[in-house]
Amino acid sequence: MTLELLTPDEMARADRLAIASGPFDGDALMRHAGAAVAAQILVRYPGAARVLVLAGPGNNGGDGFVAAARLAEAGLGVQVHCDAPTHGGDAGRARADWGRPIRPLAEFQPRAGDVVVDALFGAGLARAVTGPAADAIDRANASNASVVAVDLPSGVSGGTGQPLGTAIRADLTVTFFRLKPGHLLEPGRSLCGATVQADIGIPETVLGDIGCRAFRNGPPLWLHWFPRPHREAHKYSRGHVGVFSGGASSTGAARLAALAAARAGAGAVTVLSPGAALQVNAMHLTSIMLRRAETPDDAVAFARERRLAAAVIGPGFGAGSGCVEFVRALAALAGEGALRLVLDADALTSFEEEPQALFRMLDRPEPAEPLALLTPHEGEFRRLFPDIAADRTLSKLERAREAARQSHAVVVLKGPDTVIAEPSGRSAVNANGTPYLATAGSGDVLAGIAAGLLAQGMPIFEAACAAVWLHAEAGSRFGPGLIAEDLPGLLPPVLAELLARVPGR
Repeated sequence: MTLELLTPDEMARADRLAIASGPFDGDALMRHAGAAVAAQILVRYPGAARVLVLAGPGNNGGDGFVAAARLAEAGLGVQVHCDAPTHGGDAGRARADWGRPIRPLAEFQPRAGDVVVDALFGAGLARAVTGPAADAIDRANASNASVVAVDLPSGVSGGTGQPLGTAIRADLTVTFFRLKPGHLLEPGRSLCGATVQADIGIPETVLGDIGCRAFRNGPPLWLHWFPRPHREAHKYSRGHVGVFSGGASSTGAARLAALAAARAGAGAVTVLSPGAALQVNAMHLTSIMLRRAETPDDAVAFARERRLAAAVIGPGFGAGSGCVEFVRALAALAGEGALRLVLDADALTSFEEEPQALFRMLDRPEPAEPLALLTPHEGEFRRLFPDIAADRTLSKLERAREAARQSHAVVVLKGPDTVIAEPSGRSAVNANGTPYLATAGSGDVLAGIAAGLLAQGMPIFEAACAAVWLHAEAGSRFGPGLIAEDLPGLLPPVLAELLARVPGR
């Protein structure tokens, strides 16, 4: 599956560009789309008792009419339900070619064993579904029929993944050319069921004219930058990570992050601990080094002495003015050289009263790479970016992009549909998330993985994307019963598979 994500407006432009350049006109593209839907149904539901097609007024409905004709030709019993008036254009021709009875939506009564083809509204829907169409969606959802959505489940916004009023729950979604954000952003991702991306003849060249800035997160997006150990490497050439510990009763989060950084490939990892927590940290560390750091000056001195490439601060550190001063000192040091920061948990909450202070610390003249990676969950995001969080018109993708722009940092907005964004607007939506990661300490591990990749020289946006994917992949492989302590140990086989794909091996 390809990487680019197109908004509904960008997809409409792709259609226009494809029609203008040929070789296929709009009618041919519609016939290809309908045929792709029909082909999936014939493969997946060859024994369907009936196929009930819900057709809307636009091109999505036209795709449905084409699919209905193909399925009827294949010998399936097909009914089409449509309340839209006859109209011209490609969709009108597809309707005329159907040439069989068309029933009103009010007569749509699905039952177990049926396949419902949802061709009411596509990804470009911009208003709530009401009236007979909404009633038909509700009946489909209440039935035990299998639902195949054309392009996107009706009622789901292609831009945000949010329902516009009621929305159909599909078992399978067949979309065309490229995914839209709504296919990956929740709850759209869950409402899509399995998603198939079909080639209908739109040339790849249209992407150059569109200028995509959003992508589906996966190895092809960042594998070129993934660190590959060399024979002549030594521990410090693979990067040194510093992880800042909290007090004696809150040290576990830092150790989780430190172990994850080491498992991600950092050559050396040091836990920087206040004196009161040295003993408890020492009892649990073996390959991870330990150093006392009571003040920001201690931290800066160590970072300069040992040439830290990446630092994690926030997990279990304790929120407040002390954390602010550590972040201030580390940000100033990062602005001088190669150090990159991962700010999580308490490091974010510490700035909730004055987030602009943090943003000023991280500001750099363009086109310099950002200094920091921020990894908020939704609660931390609301505290750090209250104005953005309060704007309900923004999708999660748009919120992350605006937060990255304001903060001058790469932002990882966590959740089942984690979004990664950088200040320039380039962004990615993760697609391999698992509910098993919803466990205490999981975010600490993510922060450590990201720091481990940064220490090895990955660019910050690519490191963030890779860390999110690795974190989710490891969690998926473990499954039920996962706790955060399991995650670092699950990384080696995932890394081995990735390294086998790294260019140059």
